[in-house]
Formats: sequence, C-alpha cells, structure tokens
Amino acid sequence: MCRIAGILGFSNKDTIKQRVSLMTNAMHRGGPDDEGFYMDKLLPVAYGHRRLSLIDLSSLGHQPMQDDKEEIVITYNGEIYNYIEIRNELIALGYHFKSHSDTEVIIYAYKQWGVNSFNKLNGMFAFSLLDKINKKALLVRDYAGIKPLYYSYKNGELIFASEIRAFKTLEKTWSENTEWKKYFLLFGFLPEPITTLQNVQPLAKGSYLEFNLNTNEYSTKEYFNLSYNYIITNEDEAIEKVRAVLTKAVQRHLISDAPIGLFLSGGIDSSLLTLLAKPTVGDNLKTLSIVFEDAKFSEKKYQDIIIEKTGAHHHSFLINQPTFFDYLPDILEAMDQPSCDGINSYFITKYAKEYGLTAVLSGLGADEIFGGYQSFYRTKQINLLKKLPNIILALANIHPDDRIKRISFLNKKSVAGDYLLNRGFYTVSQVANMLDCSVAEVRYVYENSLLLFPDYVNKLDEQEKVSYYERNCYMQNQLLKDTDYMSMWHSVEVRVPFLDKELLELVYSIRPSIRYNAQCKKHLLIKAFKNILPEEIWNRKKQGFTFPFESWMKHFEPINKKAAQQHKLLLNNKLHWSKYWCYMLSDNSFKQQFLSKQ
Repeated sequence: MCRIAGILGFSNKDTIKQRVSLMTNAMHRGGPDDEGFYMDKLLPVAYGHRRLSLIDLSSLGHQPMQDDKEEIVITYNGEIYNYIEIRNELIALGYHFKSHSDTEVIIYAYKQWGVNSFNKLNGMFAFSLLDKINKKALLVRDYAGIKPLYYSYKNGELIFASEIRAFKTLEKTWSENTEWKKYFLLFGFLPEPITTLQNVQPLAKGSYLEFNLNTNEYSTKEYFNLSYNYIITNEDEAIEKVRAVLTKAVQRHLISDAPIGLFLSGGIDSSLLTLLAKPTVGDNLKTLSIVFEDAKFSEKKYQDIIIEKTGAHHHSFLINQPTFFDYLPDILEAMDQPSCDGINSYFITKYAKEYGLTAVLSGLGADEIFGGYQSFYRTKQINLLKKLPNIILALANIHPDDRIKRISFLNKKSVAGDYLLNRGFYTVSQVANMLDCSVAEVRYVYENSLLLFPDYVNKLDEQEKVSYYERNCYMQNQLLKDTDYMSMWHSVEVRVPFLDKELLELVYSIRPSIRYNAQCKKHLLIKAFKNILPEEIWNRKKQGFTFPFESWMKHFEPINKKAAQQHKLLLNNKLHWSKYWCYMLSDNSFKQQFLSKQ
C-alpha cells in the first residue's frame, strides 16, 4: 500500500523532479518505508512513489518498477489478492520474476494481455503504467473504487496523485471549486466527481485513462461494470456459494509479509471476519476495538463472545472527550477531503498502528450488498410519498422537523431523491440560507446530482436500487474515502473482504428476493454462517460504529452567527451532531480558527 503521483506531457524538464517530489512528500504519511522517482529520458513522463511495505518487504519491491527489458514502468498503490495465481499463470507462459511482489505481476500481466489484464486483478489498486513501445501512459483504478486516484488536465499536461493535498502542495494558489460547499451540505460528503479543487477529479472506479504521449491527449474507458445477472434462484445454492466465496476472500485478504489484524466491533460483519480468519492465522489472530466511558455506546459484551470463541489476542482502547479534543487538530489535518464522518476511522487506525499492525481487515461493504441498513426496507413508504403532488412534497421544506423537511427531496421522483431522503443533510433552501446564495443556484447543484445515478438504476428491483445508491454513493464517497485517508495518515492499510471481486460478482448474480429479507437484515449472510456465528451476535438490534459525538461537539464554540444558530439547535437536541459537524467543516475558517487556539 502506497501513495503515488506523476506528471505526463510536461514541457519543462528542469523543474519536473521538484514538482513530483513536492506531491509525494505531501503524502509521506501514506508511504513511510521508501520513496522513489522516475523520469523517462525520451518521453514526457515523471513518476513518484511513497511505499508502505506489506508484500515482499525487500528492496526488490522498490518503485517505480520496470520490467526486465525496461519497456514498462509502473507506480502503484494497492494490493492484488490473486497475484500468486496470475503469477503462476505468467510463469507457465514463460515469464520470469525477480521479486515476490504483486507490483511486478501487474507489469507482466499488462505485457501479456494489455488492458484486458486489468479485469483479471482482484484487489484494491490505483496505478499508472508507462508503455514505452506504444508511447502511452495509463491510469487505472480498481473495480470497486477502494483506492483513490485523482487527476487534472490543463494545456496538454496531466497531473495525478493519490490525494488532493498533493495538488495543493504543487500549486498553493490552486483555485477552489466554487460549488463544493453546496454538494457537501446536501450530501455530507463530496460525491464523485466533485472535489474541493477546480479541475481536479477522481478517475471513475473500474476504468482506465489512456494518455497519448505523442499528442498529449487522453481518453477514458470503462473496463469493469458490475452486472445484474440473476442466475442463482435457489436459496440453498446461494447460501453454499456465499459461504465458500467469502471464506476464500478472507483467506486472500490475509496474505501479508507484515503484521495484520482485524477490527472487532462486536457486530455481525467484524465478528464473522474474525471467525473466518482464525483457521488461517491460528494463534497469531489479533483484534482491536474502541470502548467508551458511556456504556450505551459499548459493544464489549459482544466482542468478548468472539474473543472467547477464537482465542484472539485483543486490545481495547478507551476514547473520551479529552482524547477527542486533544487529537482534533490532527484529525482535521488528516482529512484530505471534508466529510461528516471519518473521526472513527482516524482513531481505530491510529490504535491499530500503536498495536503494531500494518494492515487490518474491516467489515465495510457487508451492509451495502447484503441489505443491512433500514433504508432497504423503507421503499414502500417512499413510493407512497412519491405519489403525493409535487406542491405537497415541496411544502415539506417549511416543516420545523428536519426529518419531514427531507421529504422535499422526493419532488424529483428520482433515485437521488430517495437517497437524500434517507441520508441527505440540509435541504436546498437551508443550504442557500447557510451559503448566502440563491435557492436556484443550489437547486441547480441538486438537479446536477441526479446525473450521479444512471437511468438503468430506475429499472432495478426496489431493494437493488437501495443497494446501488448505498454502495455507489454512501459507501463510495464517504466510507471508503474516509477509511483510506485516515488509515494512510497512520501508515495502516485497511482491507475490505466484502468488496472482493469474486464475492461482488456472486452477490449480484443472486435474485434479490433471496438476498433481502425485511424480517432479518443480512439474512443470507447469517444463514451462510449460522454454524459458526453465535446467535447473540446476529439476533440483536444493529448498532453502528458510532462515538458519543453529540455530547462532545456540544463543547465546540460557534465560529460565527450562523454556526451559533446551529449550535443552539444541537444543544436543544434538535439537530444531529453530524449536521453540525458538516456545517462547521463547510466554513473555511473553522480549521484555521480551531487550530490557532491549540
């Protein structure tokens, strides 16, 4: 796991190494073990790399890396979990390897299969390949969008990096995207392709960008798109295959030459991963969790059940209000893009590092693909509300209750409206008031958000629509993004077995009527592992991985008059803490003012 950066199509060679070094140095927390730089002698390509070593810890894993004929160069961030199988296939075809790294496998896979090789990779990855023979460079991002990759194109020059902070370091006066606050206050995060910087966007997941080094022009193309091909219509078959494929996925995700452990919250997903990891790691099973002074946030009782069952070496770390405020400046510094969440990821990965772990497994993704959220089972009520006249839906915006206000999002009769009803933050009129702009300006941004959801989504099964937006909007733009930049800030890799490619393809080949059940959330997952998953774990009310943020944030001092209004609502328990936090982060002065008081 690493951080990468590069510049393609540049005209000034004299400053290129300094520019790329500025970017990689800005991301050094995500790659503390090694650094590398490559500039081609003939082509306008410069690569930078910061390494966090997990597979092949030797110098043979150094990047940027070239093949033996120096025809292909790569700078790569990620882990390929099926690299051994691909490596063996390539060896059978006559290829020779000098290292045991997955990086070298990507190079020779490309030499053998070209861009078709990308679809063979099962893992999380973002990389750039220089193909000297065909005089082109490629940017590639994994099928699930687990690892980030941003780029900017201007006047024939293309710049890319793993984090937004790299672009700001490269050019301190880089223009801010004037629309980002509107998106942020609507969603609580920045939905792709929106970033805080003008003309900087993420490469879409499951796609690659091809840059022609002769013309300095580029194009993008999708290489993977998850299909809905419901070939599994029998529940027993589905149960058997889910059990086999997830078990195999966990085994793959445990491959590492560095210390690896698991987050154990006590919920279904982390408990199941811990149980499945036990046969592979044996007595080396290490788990960690976070505990609080407030008992209502504690899941220790359920964690202890799994610890006793597996014999895991477990560490619990206490977080209280003073701890939160002590580390808040560093949390704000770690936040590469604003998010209403991410603080929990900061602390769990911070303590994973202190525990001596370099990588950890997380249960992220299970709720989105197996129907773990309440949103999966509100579809009937939402469809009834959609039948109301638009004028009635719009009037919901003037209701004093925020939950009722969100009904106004349904006036577009769209999947985006469904999503914002379930997870939206401020309404269009509230955002306009906060930002002192017109309702029309914010409505334009909201209507532009409808484009985030392709037309075919409207034709999906009702629960499948929810799975789509929970996975492609909420998980993609908040959970994965937060997990990545917070974990890499602590030089820790987070692996997500529930987003294993083979598992994703399997899940979306199962008929929705088998996969979802309103009487028992994630029932298919539970049935697949009832033989090992204790009933005390799965037969209880869901408890998310949350902190006592509400009581802690009541101690924030408002930074202006509007913040004071929001703070008053928070104090009177009329505003959720996440909305208050979202508003604070939308004000550029918050971070500076808060840090200045430390």
